[in-house]
Amino acid sequence: MQNHHSDVHTDDLPIAVIGAGVVGLSCALQLQRQGHKVHLYDPEQPGSQCSFGNAGHFATEQVFPLACKSLLPKLPKMLLTPTSALRIRPAYFFSLLPWLWRFCMNMRNRPFKRHTAALKALNKQALDAWQRLLGVDFDTHIQCNGSLLTFEHTPLRTVQALADKYAAQGIAVEVLNKAQVQALEPELNAKITYALYFTQVGHTASPKALSDHLFDTLIQAGAEYLAQRVEAIHHDGEFCRLVTAGQTRAYRKMVVCAGAYSKVLCQRLGYTLPLEAERGYHYQLPAHYKVTRPIACGERQFIITPMQQGLRLAGTVEFAGLNTPADYRRAKHLLKHGKELVPCINEDYNPQACWQGARPSLPDSLPVIGQAPKHPQVYFALGHQHLGLTQAAITSELIAASINEQPTAINLDAFCISRFQ
Repeated sequence: MQNHHSDVHTDDLPIAVIGAGVVGLSCALQLQRQGHKVHLYDPEQPGSQCSFGNAGHFATEQVFPLACKSLLPKLPKMLLTPTSALRIRPAYFFSLLPWLWRFCMNMRNRPFKRHTAALKALNKQALDAWQRLLGVDFDTHIQCNGSLLTFEHTPLRTVQALADKYAAQGIAVEVLNKAQVQALEPELNAKITYALYFTQVGHTASPKALSDHLFDTLIQAGAEYLAQRVEAIHHDGEFCRLVTAGQTRAYRKMVVCAGAYSKVLCQRLGYTLPLEAERGYHYQLPAHYKVTRPIACGERQFIITPMQQGLRLAGTVEFAGLNTPADYRRAKHLLKHGKELVPCINEDYNPQACWQGARPSLPDSLPVIGQAPKHPQVYFALGHQHLGLTQAAITSELIAASINEQPTAINLDAFCISRFQ
């Protein structure tokens, strides 16, 4: 390919997508389908990181930012208990303080309401966007039979108040009593007294198969995959250059979708990105135990999803930096919770069943989507936190519309990286 010579014709140049997680794959496929030539960069196997290990839940009901006031009294315990649902490793506490300060500032009423409205706008269109991206393959990869949020000792008035809060945001939700929960999922512990039933959410039985499908479709459509790490991005007026260990290539546009690894690339372009690696764990069981939909536990703060290969127990949030060794006690603890929620689980702990990955987490719970303010050839699609799988397809439509200079279905002001500058 031509390098950065004076005879580069920008119209002939491809678009580079950096990062082959589910967001990068969706953006690359959307752009390739719309007539752009796409090069996809990732040193890791496409879909092999968080896009492989997540809970497989299209969590369109999650319109509330993680930064909410109810968390504040729980913070001390989170610091002191190695297996608590949200954990800050003591050695990492001081490094996390600037992020934590911003996170707490976002708990105030005005930002909380503003960020809820922004998340709601994305999630409202999320499953329809997946339908458009997958077309006839939608039903193969996504099942829409709802999810449960269960409670063991939370009083009914609290459960009802939570249901009302969701309903006020237009989320389809029903409050179920013990008998209704048992009728829907007979293997659940009879200690469960109530559940919220979110009727319009979906899940995938294999996040890996979904990513593989996107990647195969993308390559069949003529895109090129380069298993290379991007070292630097240079902006050259009409186009940009991307530097890997082997070479420098020119591109018309570039989309940064590198998840938890995006921070360094943004810094090299001169953008501040308060991005933290929010580490999640899963434990994979080899059987389904007749569970048929995602089941989250309100008090225990984890989720069970039926996958092709068996039940996946997922969740937990750990702040410990990007490269600290995993603490698999957290995954082992998920197995303990799983056995309490589904008593017929009879597996012994198997270290091979554990996984850990890093979600890209911003202190306002919103992703960064859209054009770079100072680099018109660069676009961002990153920082989706717990909702990368949910929001990947709608993000891809927003990025493609921006690149094509068409109106976007959602106003992108709330998602611009300029909010952190």
